[in-house]
Amino acid sequence: MVMILYIANKINRKDGEFPMANVTENSIFTKEKTISFEVFPPKKDDDFASAFSVLDELGKLSPDYISVTYGAGGSRAGKTVEIADYIENKLGIPSIAHVTCVGGTKESVSAVIDSLKQVGVNHILALRGDRPADMTDEAFNAREFEHASDLISFLKQDPSLHIAGACYPEKHFDAFSFETDLRYLKAKQDLGAEYFISQLFFDNDYFYDFTDRAEKKGIKVPISAGIMPITTPKQIGTIVTLSGSSIPKHFADIIAKYGESPEEMRKAGIDYAIRQINDLLSNGVSHIHIYSMNKPKVTAEIMAGLKA
Repeated sequence: MVMILYIANKINRKDGEFPMANVTENSIFTKEKTISFEVFPPKKDDDFASAFSVLDELGKLSPDYISVTYGAGGSRAGKTVEIADYIENKLGIPSIAHVTCVGGTKESVSAVIDSLKQVGVNHILALRGDRPADMTDEAFNAREFEHASDLISFLKQDPSLHIAGACYPEKHFDAFSFETDLRYLKAKQDLGAEYFISQLFFDNDYFYDFTDRAEKKGIKVPISAGIMPITTPKQIGTIVTLSGSSIPKHFADIIAKYGESPEEMRKAGIDYAIRQINDLLSNGVSHIHIYSMNKPKVTAEIMAGLKA
């Protein structure tokens, strides 16, 4: 059985403890409780038929919204728009489109935003994004948007947009300290971010500690806890490298025990995610974001295991 560590000083919160500062009318961020999914556009155009089938299956699970990732440096921005359009207009589920700025200009970002607005998508997750592998030092140092906060400030010039930002329970790997990371987060809120979605984590106590620090720092917008089910050992190396998330010993022991058995590892990974989410819900966390990785069956099993 997968075990979640329980610590005596775990923070219990009631719904609505975080006032919805910045949240404007007609925003999905006004919901008191949400369970949402994240998907990514296929890298190959030939895979788009199956991608829409995946979305159809995820839609049957009735999430409060589905977010759509963005290719490195905006390389697949058009596909993000296409997927977001399908979610919003075909499935009738609110969509949040990721927009990154590390390789973008005000002109290119505005073009993407215009395309999203044309299909009725006006909820944006504003991110700096990872530096593209082919981006030169000269281009990186001369970029128009240095931080995600710069992108938020730019996007908030359009009052029709609803802006979310990212947050990091174990701090962003580029941040000097937790304190500096929280200052950046507070700046995002002050510039108009209405909502935050967290980086994935595998130890809930990191999230409880983070939200406690954030509240003391004056973060008042809702924060959604990002959970990713790990169903194969291969996922671990990539995820840790890209996210900076740590693997607690009790989870590492599960991987060591079941890693050689694909089906047992799959079951254990799903069970771990279910227990993680149920623990969050029982401790007053009102917003859960599942990194579904375009796996509707895994996501459905998780949803079936959640407590009402």
